[in-house]
Amino acid sequence: MVTEHSGSPASKGHPNLLSSTDGLLFFPLESVEALGLSLPDDRYGHCIRVWARSLAGMQKEAVVASKRSGTVWRLASDEGPYLDGHDAAPCPLAFMTVGMVSCYMNELLALAARRGIDLGDVRLVQDNRYTMEGSALRGTMTGGALPVELEVCVESAADAGAVRDLVMTAVANAPVAGLLRDVHTSLFALMVGGIAVDVDRVASLSRFPELDPGFVFPLRRPASGHWDGLVTRLEAVEPIVGVVGGTGTSLQAEQRRQLHVQAHCRRRSDGVKEIDQHLYRPLGSTFRFLSDEAVGFGGGGSAPDAVSYIAAGLAFCFMTQQGRYASIVKKDLSAYRVIQDLHLSAGVSGGAPAVADPVETHVYVETDAGESFARQSLDMAEQTCFLHALCRTSLEPVVTITQV
Repeated sequence: MVTEHSGSPASKGHPNLLSSTDGLLFFPLESVEALGLSLPDDRYGHCIRVWARSLAGMQKEAVVASKRSGTVWRLASDEGPYLDGHDAAPCPLAFMTVGMVSCYMNELLALAARRGIDLGDVRLVQDNRYTMEGSALRGTMTGGALPVELEVCVESAADAGAVRDLVMTAVANAPVAGLLRDVHTSLFALMVGGIAVDVDRVASLSRFPELDPGFVFPLRRPASGHWDGLVTRLEAVEPIVGVVGGTGTSLQAEQRRQLHVQAHCRRRSDGVKEIDQHLYRPLGSTFRFLSDEAVGFGGGGSAPDAVSYIAAGLAFCFMTQQGRYASIVKKDLSAYRVIQDLHLSAGVSGGAPAVADPVETHVYVETDAGESFARQSLDMAEQTCFLHALCRTSLEPVVTITQV
């Protein structure tokens, strides 16, 4: 659960729906088969489908299902004072950073076991930086992604050359590497008021949109077990007006800024990864995430897996940009939902190099502003989304290794 925080003053215009529930925001559901969910065919090893919907303000929830493991997780996201959010759950970029660093840790440990190298205590520090420049009103605002910075700290007596080769191979072949290394043009389909319409500037999916994802959310009852503590707030940000990254600054119509998310990842004695996520720019709260791979895939299934976090981050970030654009241009966007498919390889631990396909997203919009605005909101959401920018940019991670 995430402890309640009062949020920024402007967020009071929207109900805090995430905090009005029983407090359990992150939990597993029954299996894909038990819920009768339909997932596309697997292509490379990881096939993750996300059903996500807007709630109120910047709050969103998602059901995330893995074809590989059959696991299904309910996740939730909010924004902090910088977007006049309630700060009731982590921001979208947190999910990508957490999933990515967990992905690297998984690959590093799996490859070390395969090669018989004892890494001892392993800690990762990852920095993700993004950019936003231009005018939303003129349609020039564009999001960007900068190379990932990863520091790998190991306590190992193994040969330094062997450790370096291990680390670089793991980073290059982790499932997320296929998303980072190659240039991917994301694909979209659009439904407006339940009717399929042509997209405008974004690349079009060649198939008909999936059924509206609204049917999934009544299924989101927790599986049996105790699920408190999967995500906890370690430190709540205080809303500050008139400073860089402060209250409401991300809603400005013209921007030139850089964002910075950092994660510290360690493996606990039970094998679960504990990840502390910091949002430095804009000013945001600090959250602790737990991550664990599914039973039969290197973990015990006690927390969301790395790729599920990555997929959720992509969907949440895109939706934030769609809602943010509507807010800036003062157009109605009463509800919006997505079904998103992400296809990644299983990594070197799965016996194949890292590959990925373009992200496929079906967008469902309810608006009184007409089809033209719906298309424009889709175009601008893709154009300003930091994580779709990550997909369409070839990024080579900058890796630092410290061995003691």
